[in-house]
Amino acid sequence: MNPRLLFVLRRLGLTIPVLFVMSVVIFLIIRLVPGDPVRTMLGFRATPESIAQVRAQLHLDDPLWVQYRDWLAGVLHGDFGQDFVSKAPLSELLAQRVPVTLEITLLSMLLAVAVGVPLGVRAAVGGRWARRLTEGFVVFGISVPDFWLGIMLVLVCAGTMMWLPPSGYVPFTEDPGGNLTYMILPVLTLAVAEAAYIIRTTRGAMLGVIGRPFIVYLRAKGTRERSIVYRHALRNAATPIATVIGIQFGVLLGGAIVVETLFALPGVGRLIVTAINQRNYPVVQAGLLVVATLFILVSLITDLVVGFIDPQVSDRGES
Repeated sequence: MNPRLLFVLRRLGLTIPVLFVMSVVIFLIIRLVPGDPVRTMLGFRATPESIAQVRAQLHLDDPLWVQYRDWLAGVLHGDFGQDFVSKAPLSELLAQRVPVTLEITLLSMLLAVAVGVPLGVRAAVGGRWARRLTEGFVVFGISVPDFWLGIMLVLVCAGTMMWLPPSGYVPFTEDPGGNLTYMILPVLTLAVAEAAYIIRTTRGAMLGVIGRPFIVYLRAKGTRERSIVYRHALRNAATPIATVIGIQFGVLLGGAIVVETLFALPGVGRLIVTAINQRNYPVVQAGLLVVATLFILVSLITDLVVGFIDPQVSDRGES
């Protein structure tokens, strides 16, 4: 069998047990959160009789393994359950929220790559000032928390300068211009840190390639410097860069929870935060399952891309 095809099949096979273990962890961890969802739902109407009745209706008095079995069976059939509060099907709720989270994540990563890779290359092959400026940006991007940067952007761009709206959301299909206007601040908030990591990785990978004999040979041959840097050196440095981009894409999915709450974006992250406060088990389970699944899929895609970029990676995976 083709080694690359075998590499792909092995990665796909490993994904299934990881998804299963992740579902078990998600199901159990939400039940460790203090508080009773039934009491939260009933509020001042909570009595021993009403609590027992509602728990029976929601099957919360079943053994944990029975609850997990029923929940997993529903998920495998595309049924994530029902919101305890609004009684809305979670499949419909997630269909509305997931595109928002994916949009902010994709836009943030595109901006981070568009800024991070060129600046990382410039930091590796440029002069002293280019290196110092990029190092300063990296330190700033890695050190500053997302929530603090978001608050500062709101205060400056929305509060003081009044250039952009501080919060809100309009679907792209309804108003493309309005959608991008609302997305600028959240995307900047997430992209700065990711660009910093990409710059640092790109610079390190490029420095590891620039001194290789084939680069010296190309320069002695008279090949243009731009072609050496971008066509040959960057191409050979692509493996670690692609790896860190995939890892940081997964990190963005987690960071979106804070940013969605800060900018009032109707994404999965904000949905999870609201559901945790309400002890809304099905919503938290479904939201975390979607985010974790996306993270695993991104990691899988990253492994496959890296395997195709660098055949030695797939060969080592088979050995």
